[in-house]
Amino acid sequence: MKNHMTHHHQTNLRSAPLVLNGQALTPAEVCGVARRLVPVQLGPEAEVRIQRARALIERIVAEDRKVYGVTTGFGHLSRVRIKHEQVLDLQYNLLRSHAAGLGEPLDEETTRAMMLLLAASLARGHSGVRVEVVRLLIDLLNARLHPIVPSRGSVGASGDLAPLAHLALVLVGEGEAWYRGRRLPGAQALAEAGLRPLRLEAKEGLALINGTHLMEASAILALEDAWTLLQTAEVACALSVEALMGSHVPFDERIQRLRNQRGQQESAGHLRRLLANSEIKRSHEDCPRVQDPYTLRCAPQVFGAVRDALEYCRAVFEHELGAVTDNPLIFPDEGEVLTGGNFHGQPLALALDVLALALTQLASFAERRIYLLMGPHDWDDQGAPLFLTPEPGLNSGLMLTQYVAAALVNEMKVLAHPASIDSLPTSAGTEDFVSMGVTAAHKTRRILALAQQVVAIELLCGAQLLEFRRPLRAGEGVEQAFALVRTYVPKLERDRPPAPDIEQLARAVREGVFAQL
Repeated sequence: MKNHMTHHHQTNLRSAPLVLNGQALTPAEVCGVARRLVPVQLGPEAEVRIQRARALIERIVAEDRKVYGVTTGFGHLSRVRIKHEQVLDLQYNLLRSHAAGLGEPLDEETTRAMMLLLAASLARGHSGVRVEVVRLLIDLLNARLHPIVPSRGSVGASGDLAPLAHLALVLVGEGEAWYRGRRLPGAQALAEAGLRPLRLEAKEGLALINGTHLMEASAILALEDAWTLLQTAEVACALSVEALMGSHVPFDERIQRLRNQRGQQESAGHLRRLLANSEIKRSHEDCPRVQDPYTLRCAPQVFGAVRDALEYCRAVFEHELGAVTDNPLIFPDEGEVLTGGNFHGQPLALALDVLALALTQLASFAERRIYLLMGPHDWDDQGAPLFLTPEPGLNSGLMLTQYVAAALVNEMKVLAHPASIDSLPTSAGTEDFVSMGVTAAHKTRRILALAQQVVAIELLCGAQLLEFRRPLRAGEGVEQAFALVRTYVPKLERDRPPAPDIEQLARAVREGVFAQL
């Protein structure tokens, strides 16, 4: 597991803490804690809520009432009654037996987001844990003590059971954790951080591992990066429009109004702002070319579809930020414990699959413009050279960057197959339809990383072709984008390896350098 900070991470000791008081979180709050290390506190209102639900659980145990996961086994074993003296052993056995995950550990930001979402869900006072459980989760976040959580093993139905079990083991002084750059046994990590392990009580193990917290953590982080990438992809497209001397007419507000698709109108507006006051546009107003290829002409329609998909995902993911997703749920006002299925990941799984499709479409769209940028074209009487090099033949220029983009898009198309339509039943048939939401999350984040690289290649190639349009100036936003590209990558005069240039620009794309234009 890489334990270094990602590009988003910066120590943020002076940030106002995020107070958990039972409220719905915002995506910005989750990203703040996960990526910018914003501290977390438990609010007094949440403590009262937690204690009221806990009192009901303790009454159930004292009365030896039959309640799923408190005085019974789990899943298909729920018909087995647990003796009073074994109620606590049941919770430890649950964590140990469910810690069956495999594969590379989750990265730090995903682990942090998952811990925060778990703490926030428990703090809403419908889970029946003690206040100490939520406090310790928050202490781990603030100490930057991160459980080592294998990434594979959740089917996303009865919650993210295996990953959350690995996380929860550290709370009881078992499992493994990263602390101050070292991989340590859970008990040693807690001791070095000055923290004491929990002694689990009734229902607490179950509350810790039922829930959608891994897939939701991945979803929120992916969505923030997807919005950044969409804005950047529109910038790259505008750069290509100018470099290819494309028409601005398709972006006219009147055309978009007749379709009345919201995303399309927003994307067209962004493109118009980027292309404003272009000398290049004025230079070819009388050219004989009537229509551009679709990857230029239909940019608002295609980007708009991606925007609309991201809006759907945002609504689903934000609703989950106020949810309680374990089972059974405690309703202290009514004195009831209700068993249901809030842990089922289907809403998130379906939205994550849509996000994967939208990002694959975005990158596929960009690759076709990269192909166009390789030129030359019959409409281009100003002699833009083949493969964007001043001396084609002796030099191959940026020829291979389009090959690389094609390879990345091919991989994305394979990964874009939906995970949420594939259910393999578990728990001897009790869990007979599962969401595979974590599979959807993992592949979506992989697609996102590939798409960032494809958009970086378009920025590289678009800027290079723009060099051949000088001294004409492009639109105002495009000129800003061009100047930014040149702070990372010099003009290509003769052949050099493009890989470092692509990597530099991909890092800038991830960091959101172009997204604000």
